[in-house]
Amino acid sequence: MLYKFKSKATGDLIMLEANGRQILRIIGKDHTESLAKGILLPEHMTQAIAALEAAIAADEAAQKQRAQEALERGEAAERPEGISLRQRAAPFIDTLRRCLKEQHELVWGV
Repeated sequence: MLYKFKSKATGDLIMLEANGRQILRIIGKDHTESLAKGILLPEHMTQAIAALEAAIAADEAAQKQRAQEALERGEAAERPEGISLRQRAAPFIDTLRRCLKEQHELVWGV
Protein backbone atom coordinates (compact mmCIF):
# COMPACT_ATOMS: atom_id res chain seq x y z
CA MET A 1 0.00 0.00 0.00
CA LEU A 2 1.05 3.57 -0.60
CA TYR A 3 0.20 6.82 1.10
CA LYS A 4 -0.71 9.68 -1.19
CA PHE A 5 -0.65 13.06 0.54
CA LYS A 6 -2.49 15.77 -1.41
CA SER A 7 -2.74 19.52 -1.15
CA LYS A 8 -3.63 22.45 -3.36
CA ALA A 9 -0.28 24.02 -2.41
CA THR A 10 1.92 21.16 -3.65
CA GLY A 11 2.08 18.20 -5.93
CA ASP A 12 1.14 14.80 -4.53
CA LEU A 13 3.62 13.27 -2.08
CA ILE A 14 3.70 9.48 -2.28
CA MET A 15 5.25 7.32 0.44
CA LEU A 16 5.44 3.61 1.08
CA GLU A 17 3.03 2.45 3.78
CA ALA A 18 5.65 1.85 6.49
CA ASN A 19 7.21 5.27 5.97
CA GLY A 20 3.88 7.06 5.80
CA ARG A 21 2.71 5.37 9.00
CA GLN A 22 5.93 6.34 10.76
CA ILE A 23 5.49 9.99 9.77
CA LEU A 24 1.82 10.00 10.78
CA ARG A 25 2.60 8.46 14.15
CA ILE A 26 5.29 11.07 14.82
CA ILE A 27 2.86 13.91 14.14
CA GLY A 28 0.22 12.33 16.38
CA LYS A 29 -2.07 10.87 13.74
CA ASP A 30 -1.72 7.35 15.12
CA HIS A 31 -5.37 6.43 15.55
CA THR A 32 -6.55 3.66 13.25
CA GLU A 33 -8.93 5.94 11.37
CA SER A 34 -6.26 8.66 11.04
CA LEU A 35 -3.81 6.23 9.50
CA ALA A 36 -6.25 5.21 6.77
CA LYS A 37 -7.41 8.70 5.84
CA GLY A 38 -7.18 12.11 7.35
CA ILE A 39 -6.57 15.80 7.15
CA LEU A 40 -3.97 18.09 8.64
CA LEU A 41 -5.10 21.69 8.92
CA PRO A 42 -2.71 24.63 8.59
CA GLU A 43 -3.13 25.54 12.26
CA HIS A 44 -1.67 22.14 13.24
CA MET A 45 1.24 22.13 10.80
CA THR A 46 3.70 24.09 12.94
CA GLN A 47 3.26 21.52 15.71
CA ALA A 48 3.64 18.66 13.21
CA ILE A 49 6.88 20.15 11.85
CA ALA A 50 8.23 20.55 15.40
CA ALA A 51 7.35 16.93 16.21
CA LEU A 52 9.14 15.69 13.09
CA GLU A 53 12.21 17.82 13.80
CA ALA A 54 12.32 16.53 17.39
CA ALA A 55 12.06 12.93 16.19
CA ILE A 56 14.86 13.52 13.69
CA ALA A 57 17.07 15.03 16.40
CA ALA A 58 16.36 12.07 18.72
CA ASP A 59 17.11 9.60 15.92
CA GLU A 60 20.41 11.30 15.10
CA ALA A 61 21.38 11.52 18.78
CA ALA A 62 20.73 7.79 19.21
CA GLN A 63 22.83 7.08 16.14
CA LYS A 64 25.71 9.18 17.52
CA GLN A 65 25.39 7.43 20.88
CA ARG A 66 25.67 4.00 19.24
CA ALA A 67 28.73 5.17 17.31
CA GLN A 68 30.34 6.52 20.49
CA GLU A 69 29.67 3.27 22.35
CA ALA A 70 31.23 1.28 19.51
CA LEU A 71 34.34 3.48 19.60
CA GLU A 72 34.61 3.04 23.37
CA ARG A 73 34.57 -0.73 22.88
CA GLY A 74 37.34 -0.35 20.30
CA GLU A 75 35.09 -1.25 17.41
CA ALA A 76 34.48 0.63 14.22
CA ALA A 77 31.29 2.63 14.26
CA GLU A 78 28.59 0.97 12.20
CA ARG A 79 27.61 2.79 9.10
CA PRO A 80 23.86 3.43 9.12
CA GLU A 81 21.97 1.30 6.67
CA GLY A 82 19.17 2.55 4.52
CA ILE A 83 17.64 5.97 4.47
CA SER A 84 17.57 8.06 7.62
CA LEU A 85 14.47 9.57 9.15
CA ARG A 86 15.81 13.01 8.16
CA GLN A 87 15.90 11.97 4.51
CA ARG A 88 12.46 10.33 4.64
CA ALA A 89 10.81 13.23 6.46
CA ALA A 90 12.37 16.07 4.44
CA PRO A 91 9.83 16.00 1.58
CA PHE A 92 6.96 15.81 4.08
CA ILE A 93 8.31 18.73 6.09
CA ASP A 94 8.76 20.73 2.89
CA THR A 95 5.18 19.93 1.90
CA LEU A 96 3.93 21.05 5.32
CA ARG A 97 5.85 24.32 5.08
CA ARG A 98 4.43 25.07 1.67
CA CYS A 99 0.90 24.18 2.80
CA LEU A 100 1.30 26.38 5.85
CA LYS A 101 2.57 29.29 3.79
CA GLU A 102 -0.39 29.09 1.42
CA GLN A 103 -2.88 28.09 4.17
CA HIS A 104 -4.02 24.85 2.51
CA GLU A 105 -4.76 21.62 4.28
CA LEU A 106 -2.99 18.30 3.61
CA VAL A 107 -5.16 15.22 3.10
CA TRP A 108 -4.53 11.51 2.62
CA GLY A 109 -6.63 8.44 1.87
CA VAL A 110 -9.38 10.38 0.15
